[in-house]
Amino acid sequence: MGVAIRVAGEADRERVVRLLDEAFQDDPVSNWVFPDPAQRRAKHPALMAAFTDVVLAEGRIDLAEDGSACALWLSVPAGGNHDGDGDGENGRGDGADEDGPAQLRAAVDPDNERVELIGRLTAGIHPEGRAHAYLWMIGVTPERQGEGLGGALIESVLDRCDREGLAAYLEASNARSRALYERLGFALAGHPLDLPDGPRMWPMWREPRPTGRTQA
Repeated sequence: MGVAIRVAGEADRERVVRLLDEAFQDDPVSNWVFPDPAQRRAKHPALMAAFTDVVLAEGRIDLAEDGSACALWLSVPAGGNHDGDGDGENGRGDGADEDGPAQLRAAVDPDNERVELIGRLTAGIHPEGRAHAYLWMIGVTPERQGEGLGGALIESVLDRCDREGLAAYLEASNARSRALYERLGFALAGHPLDLPDGPRMWPMWREPRPTGRTQA
């Protein structure tokens, strides 16, 4: 699928935040973090804004030119570990501060321990040792989901990973996204993460392909 993609900048911040908020309002992990719908509507945008700010500062946001989809990537160096702040392909963390999850909770929703817990749990399963590209989040506006936009955004980075011999990693937060990632060459890495009284997440790893091509 041909999708015009560009790298988002500070001027795109509000657009990206709105897109992520809309895309993940009904996501299983977001629903676990904010089980009350009214609380989710009130607090979820701030969580997405915090994630967006981290990646604008430390990583890369690929944005469909029409604003219908975006992918948030972080580069994890060899030997580096990643301290999570958020949820699944629905958000992890900044990797810069051991107190990141606690700081995120304080900034977004101090009374909600799950804002902090999700970051600590996902950080605990994040692979260490090898350099890799980390797909922190990918969001598609609800009315455009199912059109292949997410796959197109991911493939553009995976092609580069293949050329550079770089692995990629993510956590899938639902069965539908897991199936997409498997088609793109990701495989389960270790054991799934079962959130307390919540949904399952799947850590997934992709080795670079020598051909430099992906198959969807």
